[in-house]
Amino acid sequence: MQKGAKAAVISAVAVAMIAGGGYGAYALFGSDGKASAAPKQRTVVAEPPSPELAAAGEKEFLDAWAKGDLDAASKATDDPATALAALTAFRDKVKPSALTLTPGTAATPAAFASATAGPSGAPSAKPSGSPSPGASASAAPSAAPTPAGQVLLNFKSKVEFAGTTNVWQYTGYAGLVKMSDGKAAVHWAPTVIHPHLGPGETITVQPVFNPPTKVTDRKGQSLANLHSLDQIVKVFQTGSSAGDPADAGSGVVITSDSGKGKPEPLFTVVDPKPGKPFKLTIDAGLQAAAEKAVNDGNAKANKGAGLVAIEPSTGNILAIAGAPLGGYNIALLGATAPGSTMKVITATGLLEAGLDTTSTMPCPETITTGQTYKNDFKGDHLDNTFMQDFTVSCNTAFIKQGLTSLPSGQLAKVAQEVYGIGTPWKIAPGISTVDGTVPGPGQSKDETAGEFMGQGKVLMNPLAMASVAATVESGQFKQPILVEGQQQVPAARQLAPDVLSKLRAMMHSVVTDPNGTATPVMGGISGTQFGGKTGTAETTPNAPTNSWFTGYRDNLAVCAEVLQGGFGADTAAPAVAEVLKVGNAG
Repeated sequence: MQKGAKAAVISAVAVAMIAGGGYGAYALFGSDGKASAAPKQRTVVAEPPSPELAAAGEKEFLDAWAKGDLDAASKATDDPATALAALTAFRDKVKPSALTLTPGTAATPAAFASATAGPSGAPSAKPSGSPSPGASASAAPSAAPTPAGQVLLNFKSKVEFAGTTNVWQYTGYAGLVKMSDGKAAVHWAPTVIHPHLGPGETITVQPVFNPPTKVTDRKGQSLANLHSLDQIVKVFQTGSSAGDPADAGSGVVITSDSGKGKPEPLFTVVDPKPGKPFKLTIDAGLQAAAEKAVNDGNAKANKGAGLVAIEPSTGNILAIAGAPLGGYNIALLGATAPGSTMKVITATGLLEAGLDTTSTMPCPETITTGQTYKNDFKGDHLDNTFMQDFTVSCNTAFIKQGLTSLPSGQLAKVAQEVYGIGTPWKIAPGISTVDGTVPGPGQSKDETAGEFMGQGKVLMNPLAMASVAATVESGQFKQPILVEGQQQVPAARQLAPDVLSKLRAMMHSVVTDPNGTATPVMGGISGTQFGGKTGTAETTPNAPTNSWFTGYRDNLAVCAEVLQGGFGADTAAPAVAEVLKVGNAG
């Protein structure tokens, strides 16, 4: 390259660099040549705002919210992103046609505490500093705690709805804090939207119903004298969240994001029609038999019992019984080790892994995996088949084969994909249940070993294990429900026909083979589909074991647990037998 050409290139580059530098300087210094800094982020300062400043901050927020300018309203708080999500959720879920918000006066902590109390008057534990990302109100981990220097003000809220003259009015509360820019802002919390709204809750409009005149079974028979159901009947008798859709009105309610518990009503938008009798899926005849079963013989003498009966073809719950009356609801809320009833799920995994019922599966007297496990009978039975081990409930064989054939987490995978355990269940509006749990991958060898036989960290209740039996009987998981039409979560897949056939044969052997753990108890019962599994669970050192049995007969599946009831065949199986004998007449 010639020197002249090279110089020209250098000059051009220099001009470009200068031009670029000039543009950068303009951006950094502005057109007047003075340096301009990026806007500073507003932060809360310790000094409280003056009454006048607080009132101005509240008015700015309320005016913007009432006009529907949610972006401006959120910027009038100390947590704009969280506030915007909350105000948007309120608009979208409540859908007011008009919103009037009138600034109020200074409020006392006592007045705020009273306003945030629950419906019964008990404190709702919803402090104004509990941050929330929306009307769904899950706590925002990055939000600051309640500032000490906030000024508490109230305001009047008037909410109108299209198609009705009913107007919702309530007193709201907002804590005002001083910001680093010298202005006051609303300290964001779920209670800003409504005093009863807390973290993990949603405020929305739902169908509401007048309480029913009475609660009946599936055939219209009153449940008033079936006392294991007293608390459940009370929920529906006094509730307003279930009924014939044609009779529904609408109302503003607070619900839990978990889907559990009873919605808290705040306001009736459209009045519902007068109440009518309300049907549950319960069968009064089976319910009476279930209540008798948990109070008969050995079951009555122990620390408590629970029993659930399910219709496998639908998932409808036909009976829920507990003893003693008024005690802890073991049937729905229990969470204890299910013992060898869990072997139904373990056997499913082993069959899917390719093991045949005729395969040899040695049953040593003991096995050590860190902890030593043993059977409820003596001696080695090293020539046992898989079928025989299930029939006599050999713990050591299931542990040995499970550790060989099932990778870590496979038991939980089978439980969820086939039996729906591990997904949240909701059996009816306002009725709480505890879901069964099976630990996933990452457990120690010793913990996994115990889980193959229903110990370790596996937790179940009669509802969950009755559903397991129902799934085997019908061949398809149907999530248990107590109200017709209640949404049922599906399982990911059904069992292959060959696996299902072998599993049914194994459960049939338990109740019919001369060596079956439940054969003596189940004598005289027969059916096209008939099978079961005993369980004996150790939960407390040196205490008697819990007795379990889950089984089915045709279109009826039943599970019972008797606390400290001994072996599965001692107390739980006789209780289930009483209900299976009644059968499901439909």
